[in-house]
Amino acid sequence: MKMVRDRLGDDAFETRTNADTASVQIRGLYKAYGDVRAVDGIDLEVKSGECFGLLGPNGAGKTTTIEICEGLTEPDAGSVELLGRSWRQHAQELRQLIGIQLQETQFPDKQTVEELLLLFRSFYRRGITVDEAVGLAQLEEKRHARVGGLSGGQKQRLAMATALVGDPELLFLDEPTTGLDPQARRHLWDLVERLKQAGRTIIMTTHYMDEAQQLCDRVAIMDHGHVIALGTPKELIATVGGEDIVEFALGSSDPLLQKSVHAVVEALKAIPGVQSHRMDEALHQLSVSELHTAVPRIFAAIEEQGLHLSEFRTHSATLEDVFVRLTGRNLRDE
Repeated sequence: MKMVRDRLGDDAFETRTNADTASVQIRGLYKAYGDVRAVDGIDLEVKSGECFGLLGPNGAGKTTTIEICEGLTEPDAGSVELLGRSWRQHAQELRQLIGIQLQETQFPDKQTVEELLLLFRSFYRRGITVDEAVGLAQLEEKRHARVGGLSGGQKQRLAMATALVGDPELLFLDEPTTGLDPQARRHLWDLVERLKQAGRTIIMTTHYMDEAQQLCDRVAIMDHGHVIALGTPKELIATVGGEDIVEFALGSSDPLLQKSVHAVVEALKAIPGVQSHRMDEALHQLSVSELHTAVPRIFAAIEEQGLHLSEFRTHSATLEDVFVRLTGRNLRDE
């Protein structure tokens, strides 16, 4: 593997170029807690240099999968290889090659940001400097502040800095932007893009669908211990069946609502360009391929039944719509 120090701009990372190989290989992974099959025989492969998103509701198995990959949990069956190595045979070597940012990390309150980063830097044979880590996390003004006095968002950025201080080849990010303000969140997105350009492999979990859609080259959606969808965001969005989503609700006080809702649904399904219909409680959701022609016909179908709209909105199809279609619920609702 070729390594070239990349000092363009303020980039602190070594640039690594590889052949199109897998950084992570998961085969037949299984983990149960009593009668609960947290991970039920999944297979996954993460290519070198890609940002891979693992999405799913609480209890889907994504956290257990990540913890097994990080060497924190032993699987009951199956195998995991990171960078061509296994935890059983190459544990010390792998600890030098990976970085981990947990969703919640407990640091000693009395240490300063600088002291903590010096401590973490001492764990690695090579890596970036503490100055570089402080700059990457935008913690210059808090460099000499005690960790206990940091805000939740600042602690999250500090956790990212500790994950990067060893200049890892493989980086695990668990809900990396939780607690961050919009500006800090955008900064982290830019940082992930730089890591990708430097050839790092990133596995991340997130509850923000726009984040996964923006950063991830591929995503896997998990539910009940299984991978139920895998592909690029564009490929998965295409499975929704239409380019746009129309959402509307009918007036709940309308006396014709109960007897007319079935008729209006059938009329909606017959509209050219309407690919699918589903209901989320009282909210109708239509996947459509020709928004400009479908919307007037939707209005006409509702009016023909003597019904009235209480809500109406449209948006381009997103990963959130894919998730709802597959699992029947919104990821953030979990």
